[in-house]
Amino acid sequence: MHILFLSHNFPPEVNALATRTFEHCRRWVAQGHRVTVITCAPNYPRGVVFPGYRNAWRTEETMSGIRVVRVGTLIAANEGLLRRTVYYLSYMLRAAFAGAALRDVDVIVSSSPQFFGGWAGALCKRIRRRPFVLEVRDLWPESILAVGAMERTAFIRFLEWLEQRMYAAADHIVTVGDGYRRQLVARGVPPTKIDVVPNGIDAESARPRFDPRDVRRGLGAERKFVCAYVGTIGMAHGLGVVLDAAERARLAGRRDVEFWLVGDGAERRSLEREADRRRLDNVRFLGLVPRDRVASYVAAADACLVHLRGAALFETVIPSKIFETMAAETPIVMGVRGDACRIVVEQGAGVAMTPDDGESLLQCLDRIAANPGAYRNGRAFVLREYNRDSLALQMLDAILRTAARRDMGGVSAPGGPQTQSDPAMESRRKAA
Repeated sequence: MHILFLSHNFPPEVNALATRTFEHCRRWVAQGHRVTVITCAPNYPRGVVFPGYRNAWRTEETMSGIRVVRVGTLIAANEGLLRRTVYYLSYMLRAAFAGAALRDVDVIVSSSPQFFGGWAGALCKRIRRRPFVLEVRDLWPESILAVGAMERTAFIRFLEWLEQRMYAAADHIVTVGDGYRRQLVARGVPPTKIDVVPNGIDAESARPRFDPRDVRRGLGAERKFVCAYVGTIGMAHGLGVVLDAAERARLAGRRDVEFWLVGDGAERRSLEREADRRRLDNVRFLGLVPRDRVASYVAAADACLVHLRGAALFETVIPSKIFETMAAETPIVMGVRGDACRIVVEQGAGVAMTPDDGESLLQCLDRIAANPGAYRNGRAFVLREYNRDSLALQMLDAILRTAARRDMGGVSAPGGPQTQSDPAMESRRKAA
């Protein structure tokens, strides 16, 4: 089978979408399928094209057996709603028409961390008339409202109408958590049209390739209790809470706690300016690090913060970084309510904090420091329950079932894992 995947992020970018897409696609190639990914020149999050790449009309490369087609877009940094919207729109149009020009495509998949990426797949389906699987990683535009980037206006209502049309255009939907599934059903999507394939972990990538002690020595933090946030520094992440906690520690005369912000994003510069204004020398902005060094920073910390603003929408989110942190056996300060918090706390992998509350963050750090061994759990659990090998096959089954229904003339089939006894599934696998 030839699977066309439309994703505006892809390696060498290192965000969650790029990583998930690559890890799934390379496993599908290993199963004997052809996979083409249409993406753009790597530039996330600064809007600067990575060395060795160019924002050309069209380029191609092969990565782990995946054919990667990069199309030219109106690139913008991950900041400023208008500029990013223009960037996403340009990707939507370029990806849809580039996908429509490909030959022998059996099924189209697109990912929707913002819905213009999802609409690229819907447009490609309309042109090529191939089955379309939509991966929903975020509820957009609701997430714009949740972070306060826009007020509810007629334009937002128009975007919500487009969101509903995108769900209707999809032959099947894969989402990353039960919370998102509940939200989609509440929006009128039939439950049988949805599969849940959560984020997960690759056992090898979770192992530090560099000595974590060298990381601490290099930063002069051997005698500090280090709380690290590792990931995108965006509006949804509410990382002003780190500055609040750092200021409380400084005012209390505490020199034992240090905060690392490892990553980049729309809010990094404003947070740096605010940290300078408050004279917070206990907060370090370490910027982007290579993907192969991320696990070393996670392992070097005494605790890792996972945080989203306290909006109700974010209670449906299960951040992928919890799996990486649990695999590293680093205690988690869990500033996200809902299913994600339940997973971490039940597995003894961390403690729950009140989102947006700096005092709660400090209290959680003290609790971990008093008994760190109590929260270094969860590695065996995530490698068993959230292993990327099995999750990639679950999503592949959803894709194959969708293509098989098309072959059967559009006969619907229930969602969930496909059994080996299904003849349509077996014939599709043999044909692939």
